[in-house]
Amino acid sequence: MAHRAIREFDGKRMISDLFQQQNRGGALQANRCVQVTESTDYDQLTKDNPWLSSEKLVVKPDQLIKRRGNNNLLLLNADWSAVTSWISDKLNQDINVDDVQGTLTTFIVEPFVKHDNTDEYYFAIHSQREHDEILFYHQGGVDVGDIDAKALRLRVPTLEKLDKNAIFSDLLPEIDETRQSSIAEFISTIFDIYRQAGFVYLEVNPIVYVDDKINLLDLAAKLDDTAEHECGQLWGDFQFPPPFGRRSTTAERYISELDAQSGASLKFTVLNPNGRIWTMVAGGGASVVYTDTIADLGYGTELANYGEYSGDPTADETYEYARTIIELMTEHPDPQGREKVLIIGGGIANFTDVGRTFGVIALAIKQYRDRLANVNAKIYVRRGGPNYKEALAEMRALGDEINLPIEVYGPETHMTRVVNLALAA
Repeated sequence: MAHRAIREFDGKRMISDLFQQQNRGGALQANRCVQVTESTDYDQLTKDNPWLSSEKLVVKPDQLIKRRGNNNLLLLNADWSAVTSWISDKLNQDINVDDVQGTLTTFIVEPFVKHDNTDEYYFAIHSQREHDEILFYHQGGVDVGDIDAKALRLRVPTLEKLDKNAIFSDLLPEIDETRQSSIAEFISTIFDIYRQAGFVYLEVNPIVYVDDKINLLDLAAKLDDTAEHECGQLWGDFQFPPPFGRRSTTAERYISELDAQSGASLKFTVLNPNGRIWTMVAGGGASVVYTDTIADLGYGTELANYGEYSGDPTADETYEYARTIIELMTEHPDPQGREKVLIIGGGIANFTDVGRTFGVIALAIKQYRDRLANVNAKIYVRRGGPNYKEALAEMRALGDEINLPIEVYGPETHMTRVVNLALAA
């Protein structure tokens, strides 16, 4: 399970849409926010959202940046002209936030909500292994301080429903009685949405209670990306953004497109394009084992990528996945002239035909034999499962055929041992 952050714009849209679908009443203010990028047509945007021209507004970058207010990345109580001018000044500007350098490209604009500090509350839900935990504090906002020490908490076991009475007793004792029912209904509904839509993290600081309505002022959220096949329709049309300061490579976007069109799982992230250690791993659990072992042995800075393929991808998908990794790996030799290492690994497959999978990977290796030789590549293979003996024999024969060092291991050799052998060579 991968916990992936989403943009504030998408989080607010999802919650608003699902809140309305719940049809349980409640006090959540209807969502009004727009996204602005370099390609935005301002005339069309104001035509579709006339409130932009008539109300005071808030604008901020929407790129997974924390503490935007403290980093001068927030404009409050401004008219549309001031907002567009502010965006024009910030757009494509390189900034440094918490020692991360990145470019501002995407903004969220929404109505300014006039309120008092006493109207601000902190609210969050975190998923743990055996429970979801709701956090609430009666004094929210930018100066909330050490929320871990202050927040009231309510744990809900994973297979149990939320007890509405516990919301009042455990979370809202400091809240004015005239507001308790509305806020409790809001928490109950949001909690159901959280579980229904595959959220694994949600923080709103602050939520603001004004005129009997709850407004979500600043929101951060993460989804379980493996829930897409169950929750994709609830999420609507959106893409997971890269972390601030990091732009997706062509190869990453290509694998992501393959993954979106496949019933299998194809994941690929470039960590260090100049790294000399590359992995092509079957299975999410195995990918963590290989990656952690490489890091534990002190080679984390030399690890080029992270990813996994699983769910029995087709031959074409497997070939494209393997080809893409090998092509990137062989773009240029190691700057220090060292060997590059490709670890083709995995656990013991239950139903995947390892023979078919490795046959396709072998085609990609054969296609790039000259480029692999040019970067002094060594390949280490470890796998078990249906037809694995034939698959390993084919890989061993391939090394002899193309005169490339390929070492082959079966399930009798532990995954971590193969990493040791590869990096000690």
